[in-house]
Amino acid sequence: MIPTSFPDKDEIARLSASMLLEIGAVHFNAVEPFILASGLPSPTYIDCRKLISYPRIRSTLMDFLTVTVMRDAGFEAFDNIAGGETAGIPFAAFVAERMALPMSYVRKKPKGYGRGARIEGVMSEGDRVLLVEDLTTDGGSKLSFVDAIRETGASCAHTAVIFYYGIFPETIDTLGKHGVSLHHLCTWWDVLEAARAGEKFDETTLNEVENFLRAPRDWQAARKK
Repeated sequence: MIPTSFPDKDEIARLSASMLLEIGAVHFNAVEPFILASGLPSPTYIDCRKLISYPRIRSTLMDFLTVTVMRDAGFEAFDNIAGGETAGIPFAAFVAERMALPMSYVRKKPKGYGRGARIEGVMSEGDRVLLVEDLTTDGGSKLSFVDAIRETGASCAHTAVIFYYGIFPETIDTLGKHGVSLHHLCTWWDVLEAARAGEKFDETTLNEVENFLRAPRDWQAARKK
């Protein structure tokens, strides 16, 4: 079913953050920071993949993501929904089902045999494609997926994610220079607010997380090994 009426953006952000906390997708640890894929430390980590195991929350967030995209980009703006390998694949399928559109997915690199394809499923020249992922940090990882989509002759001017870090100012600019608009449900600031309201973490940890969110590059540089 295509959702058409849901809360405003602020309420969607609040509810989305609360649901991510409820399923234990959010991790804070200021004493022993997590090491990100970039090799840099962070007192925060989020695992959106857990959502696939929680059908009620999963369904609600996919409704939120669908209506957010339609509100922001248009109700008839897309012909194809593409997921990025691997975390974006299930969420692209859920959104495609709601929007009654074909679904495809994009490999991180060409398959090493057969056709050597990066696009799986049917994507046609001229298709207007929405790229769906679980999250984005600085936007950089989305560009390779977007380029692969465009190489088919399709267009990709929008990407939708459940979670956007919201702390790196270059993200929107990076995507914008590539001709891509970002749509998201919530950020670390929304999660921090929900965490404080729900008293799920001690105040010392939350204060250190806030220090990181206000100056992430400085925080990482001071703790880089």
